[in-house]
Amino acid sequence: MIRLLPLWGAAALFLVLVMSAAWVVQRRTGQGGWADAFWSFGLGAAGTGVSLASLDGAHPSPRQWLVAALVGLWGLRLGLHIAARAAGDGEDPRYARLREDWGASFQLRMFGFLLLQAAAGAVLTLSILLAAHKPSQGLGLQDGLATAIFLAALLGEATADRQLTAFKRDAANRGRICDTGLWAWSRHPNYFFEWLGWCAWPMFAADFSGGFPWGWAALSGPAYMYWLLTRASGVPLLEAHMMRSRPAAFVGYARRTSVFFPRPPRR
Repeated sequence: MIRLLPLWGAAALFLVLVMSAAWVVQRRTGQGGWADAFWSFGLGAAGTGVSLASLDGAHPSPRQWLVAALVGLWGLRLGLHIAARAAGDGEDPRYARLREDWGASFQLRMFGFLLLQAAAGAVLTLSILLAAHKPSQGLGLQDGLATAIFLAALLGEATADRQLTAFKRDAANRGRICDTGLWAWSRHPNYFFEWLGWCAWPMFAADFSGGFPWGWAALSGPAYMYWLLTRASGVPLLEAHMMRSRPAAFVGYARRTSVFFPRPPRR
């Protein structure tokens, strides 16, 4: 594990630089949503970099290549989706609320907020690092299961994003809350599948024989992501926005639909 610490530190520094650039862009554009695109691209790049980095001059292992490919795919898809939204829509409601609440101190506090996002990315990078550098030869059933979890999560999140985008583009849905498709099963299916994808890294990293005890530290990734999405910057801010903007529709939707984990809607 000691040999992995310089890689982790380099990833953390890289993410600080990325989110500093994000602060400059959001200041010039007035669109806080660009910060999320920078975070996704930055974390994808950091994860790819630490995955492929060599500790002893050897070529990357098959697991390193696999983890790098998966995290790179994740960062590219999510970053492009958020970038398209930031370029085409108005201010993200979460950042619009912060802009309103923070007033004249918004830019200074936003810079601190984005540095906190860089720190969050550094915490999450640890799981990717441990998944890629698990000291075992070749790929096995456990790696196949981890890959299946990741790809299922990626497909689920992409499907939820497409369904929401299509719903918003239909003028007949103006003022309504999306409650069709995956959104009938969870109020935040995109967040659920995002969290599920992070569950793949502990599956890659875990060594049930006890040969790599540090692998279990990869559980920090899904645990921290769950906290971020359900207690910090995800669900609470979006649901507060929906309650302010469409209270009657949201109350009915909340009564029928699970907050996070998908289940059939209540009648």
